[in-house]
Amino acid sequence: MNLEHLAGIAQRVLAPAEQLSRPLEDLFVLRSDRPTPLAPTLYEPVACLILQGAKEVLVEDAVFRLGRGDVLVVSHDVPVNSRITTAHPGQPYLAVILSLDIGLLRGLYEEVGRAATDVGVDGRAAPSLASSAAEPQLVDAIGRYLALVDDAVEAKVLAPSIRREIHFRLLMAPNGGMLRSLLRHDSHASRITAAIARIRAGYREAIAVPELAREVGMSPSSLHKHFRAITATTPLQFQKDLRLLEARRLLIAGQHAVSDVAYEVGYESPNQFSREYARKYGVPPSSELRAADTAGP
Repeated sequence: MNLEHLAGIAQRVLAPAEQLSRPLEDLFVLRSDRPTPLAPTLYEPVACLILQGAKEVLVEDAVFRLGRGDVLVVSHDVPVNSRITTAHPGQPYLAVILSLDIGLLRGLYEEVGRAATDVGVDGRAAPSLASSAAEPQLVDAIGRYLALVDDAVEAKVLAPSIRREIHFRLLMAPNGGMLRSLLRHDSHASRITAAIARIRAGYREAIAVPELAREVGMSPSSLHKHFRAITATTPLQFQKDLRLLEARRLLIAGQHAVSDVAYEVGYESPNQFSREYARKYGVPPSSELRAADTAGP
């Protein structure tokens, strides 16, 4: 299956005015008829294949420019800024997004063994975001997976094997370096995954970095070094980004006062929250609240 055929299936599973569809439990189809402004979000482990249009993803100083046929692999939870840069009603931005199952990847280890751990190893830590042109075998596997929406019986029987194939293709791809690092439970990449899960579970609470390091089996200096190498940020900044992302979501919803939002996401001081929010997003939190009021229902 080629990109054109896959794009046709993706368009078909979307209702005429629908922007996001979830035709399978772990697969999303996204469409946009116009470019979007740069906006903060949290990327979770996914593979995103661009079928039409283009987008940009910014992580600290790195900029990923993705177009038709490119696949972005995200191995860890990472705060990013992203925007769709090329889209119009006659040729909308179109992408399929697959949630990655790290357990499934690790289940492939016995079959692939060193064939996976040796691919692309150059002594440097692989980034948590990496892009490349999608290989034809990967496009074909994703296309066959999405096509299962047409037949419930085929989906029940074939989905597990095709999903496993997709993970294998991603694991062995040129941009699958960090996925390969996750194959071993005792790798630095796996320990950073555990640290991220711990921070996400208690992002409202104060973090003691030495305690977090002990929980994931690392020294504080090693945790800091590898956390930054993988996520482009530090544990404390990662927690702050989580708090501010959730605060932004609550403010845009327009149902909470600024001080209530500050306490809800873990700040002890609304003034500190307002300063850090304005520093991160360039506007005070009160302006987000006013915008939500103006937008109405």
